[in-house]
Amino acid sequence: MTDYPLPNNSTDLSGQTALVTGASSGLGLRFAKVLASQGAKVALAARRRDRLEAIAQEIRDAGGEALAVEMDATDADQLKAAVAKAEAELGLVTILVNNAGIPDAQRAHKMEIDLIDRVLDINVRAPFVLSCEVARRLMAADQPGRIVNIASSAAYHYAGAGAALYSVSKAAVVRITEALAVEWAGKNINVNAIAPGAFESEMMDGMLERMGDIAQHFPRKRIGNPAQLDSTLLYLVSPASDAVTGTSIRVDDGQGSR
Repeated sequence: MTDYPLPNNSTDLSGQTALVTGASSGLGLRFAKVLASQGAKVALAARRRDRLEAIAQEIRDAGGEALAVEMDATDADQLKAAVAKAEAELGLVTILVNNAGIPDAQRAHKMEIDLIDRVLDINVRAPFVLSCEVARRLMAADQPGRIVNIASSAAYHYAGAGAALYSVSKAAVVRITEALAVEWAGKNINVNAIAPGAFESEMMDGMLERMGDIAQHFPRKRIGNPAQLDSTLLYLVSPASDAVTGTSIRVDDGQGSR
């Protein structure tokens, strides 16, 4: 029988390499810093290289190890190349955080096909492609891994006018999580998701500009702070969640319960 510590709650990520997408701002930026703070080497992926370089330098200045990886989430070749670069410079990617995502911000019947394709490419296709690439390399190395997909509370309830496709795409992320978890459980690759409600980010700033102070419609009348997701992220990538896979954890401050 395995002898677990009491409590089995370590968040030490020393020796791990994490790849975080959408890491140039918002939740992704916070996720990258949190993982680095616990000892993981972190590859930060997004389109804005200048932002990534600045964040990577902040992590290095704090004693961590970080790599900026310029990546367009709509380009499958760049997705695979990002994993290869992270592995070449930091070591085998054992933690993947699929955070990159965009809203639709259009009524469904008014959406152009190009926007539909872009939302699905970034929100659904990219996390699927990245998960498969990371898993393939983990299997080849016979190593365990953790994949955390960032879904949304919108996966469980309609988020309002202008969010139909976003809701559909995030529901797909939840289903990707469930399906890949089953397929890869025997390879010790855990696949889970976090479904945040309304949290501070560039995406949320744009929503607030369009819709006004939506927090007044929430039970606690507030927008979440990314720091409130730290413990959920660390739980899902740490040894403490070894038996948890195929799960989506809703962190919505009661917003979706109204």
